[in-house]
Amino acid sequence: MTEPRYPASIREEELKNRVAKDFFADYDTARIIGDIDFCVSVPAEGKEVFEQESLLWAEAKKGNKADIHASVVQLILTIGKARTFDRHLPPAFLGAFDTEKIAFVPYNAVLDVFYQNDFNWNVTPSDHDSKEFRQLYALVKDLLTRNMLLFRFGTDDKELTGFVKRNFVIGKAKVSKVRINKNNFTTIYSKWLAEVKPTISVNWEVAKRNGIIDADFYLADILSEHNVTLKQKLFVLLRGDHYELDRKLNEMGLFSSQEAQFTDRQQAHTRFWNRYSRPPKRDYWDYIVERRDLLVPQDVRERKGSFFTPQKWVELSQEYLARELGDDWQDEYYIWDCCAGTGNLLAGLTNKYRIYASTLDQQDVDVMHERIRNGANLLESHVFRFDFLNDEFDKLPQSLQDIIADPEKRRKLVIYINPPYAEAGNKSAMHREVGNKAKVSKDNVIQEKYKNQIGTAANELFAQFFIRIYNELNGVVLAEFSTLKILQAPYFEKFRIIFRAKLGRNFLVPAATFDNVTGKFPIGFFIWHTNSTDTFIETESDMYDANASYIGKHTIACPPKNGLWMDWLKTMHDKKGHIIGHFRTTCSDFQNQNGTFITSQPSANDILQRRTHEITINNFLQIAIAFAVRMCIEATWYNDRDQFLYPDDGWERDAEFQADCLVYALFHGQNRISANVETCHGA
Repeated sequence: MTEPRYPASIREEELKNRVAKDFFADYDTARIIGDIDFCVSVPAEGKEVFEQESLLWAEAKKGNKADIHASVVQLILTIGKARTFDRHLPPAFLGAFDTEKIAFVPYNAVLDVFYQNDFNWNVTPSDHDSKEFRQLYALVKDLLTRNMLLFRFGTDDKELTGFVKRNFVIGKAKVSKVRINKNNFTTIYSKWLAEVKPTISVNWEVAKRNGIIDADFYLADILSEHNVTLKQKLFVLLRGDHYELDRKLNEMGLFSSQEAQFTDRQQAHTRFWNRYSRPPKRDYWDYIVERRDLLVPQDVRERKGSFFTPQKWVELSQEYLARELGDDWQDEYYIWDCCAGTGNLLAGLTNKYRIYASTLDQQDVDVMHERIRNGANLLESHVFRFDFLNDEFDKLPQSLQDIIADPEKRRKLVIYINPPYAEAGNKSAMHREVGNKAKVSKDNVIQEKYKNQIGTAANELFAQFFIRIYNELNGVVLAEFSTLKILQAPYFEKFRIIFRAKLGRNFLVPAATFDNVTGKFPIGFFIWHTNSTDTFIETESDMYDANASYIGKHTIACPPKNGLWMDWLKTMHDKKGHIIGHFRTTCSDFQNQNGTFITSQPSANDILQRRTHEITINNFLQIAIAFAVRMCIEATWYNDRDQFLYPDDGWERDAEFQADCLVYALFHGQNRISANVETCHGA
């Protein structure tokens, strides 16, 4: 959570000084105009200036509990009582702030309020309980809500600074708002989640289970003008003071829909969008809708595969497919992306009559159909909703069923996918990589069907895709993006016994180049021929850096059964010796380097999880060697999943190697080893 910029306990005068310094340093904030708390003016340039132009008159409040509307009403009463506008040129904005927030209201929005004939201005502005205060509050509350621009100190500092820079200009008549574009729509979304989403009358957990997510409401908002969504092919539409969704023809041939209302009479929604200019340029509409994946919650993306493959890797993968299958592969093969999202993996393909795209979300199908109407090189009849992990193939378009049913045509079908990476389960060996997602596989037909054959690999969604493709679409070419578990993970051993497709060309790229993935590990693109039987042992994989520049080759090897570094570590267990320390480590791959160290005080959780090995005088040398071997090779993004293996016995006869490892372990910065009696000095 963002730390508050100003402590709630500071006094009002200090708050005014700090706000002036932090956000209005380029302006004159020293002027005193009547009883107005805070004034911002254009700096005077010479003695001939008739009057400095005011930019802001504001009410200041200590603490962070002020009703911002009430503060502005108090300012209006202060100005109206003294008729300040008769003696001074009025400012561009009225405003109010406390230690938490600041609000601006264009002066011309409240101008008429000052010229009421039947209002008693001769009251104490700070008395919020007076009849006049309550009367004025009721009169202007909705007007203020419609026109107020609210910023929170700390959270919105960048936007506040930009607002001041754009609008505090001499002679400027119109408020300049932040224009939504393809670079900032995700940042604005995160603010929308905090300020607008809680005021929409939707049970979000129930909605998510039915495929409706908050991002669809946000898209309805940003692609609207005067609170009416302009792009009709969205799943949710903003219609003035409510949202419409689930629109469909009823039995009478009439359109029906569901409605979602606001819980606060749309006040937060109005206040939020007062800060931004909607809609964005029309040139950005398709991009924003296509990149809906950036707004999809992580758990939904990982389950449904709503991933966007960076264009540089799309292009590179299609180059590798051309090398593997021939330059004319797009005219000789059929292509099916069975977890297509909004279809960006298919960008650049040329023969739309041989391309199929399916996805779990109807919203994504609608996006692809809209893209087709705007020129995307796909056929509407070849883009459809299909749940690959639950539906039977008889739900596919007939033309695709015909390809699958014919063995010769099936050999010419490329399943081209970037599948979801989520995993489920709670075994300690699986507590790593992209993270465990409990119950990801629940109610999944394919997981249930193959879990006994492929073991714990069945908890991985991408493994479920692969095993169905291999068993039920045998003969196809599988071209896929995935982590390296299929090749290297020990708990994929049963999977590799079943999945015996022949591996063709492949390459590795940093996972961090995918916007849905964090961490320093590789994601690979692999081309598998399921019509050939082979046992994977190792491959030389091409490597590319984040800029798509070739940087060399890397060997990926399948770990031998019972031949891992952890298997060797088990042979060092000493039940009889006196315990002098503990070796904390997990698994045999590079990704666990940071969790490998020697300690005298392991955590209770490490002991419970069996992540420690007791060190005694009898095994201390072996533990030192085990530690040194693990830590002497630098961990990189491309070796992150490589496994350390069981050594041969040459180390037992190499005294120099043993001594080097001992010294390395004693002085390595990851350990905290010290003498608590005295040290022994050598000659």
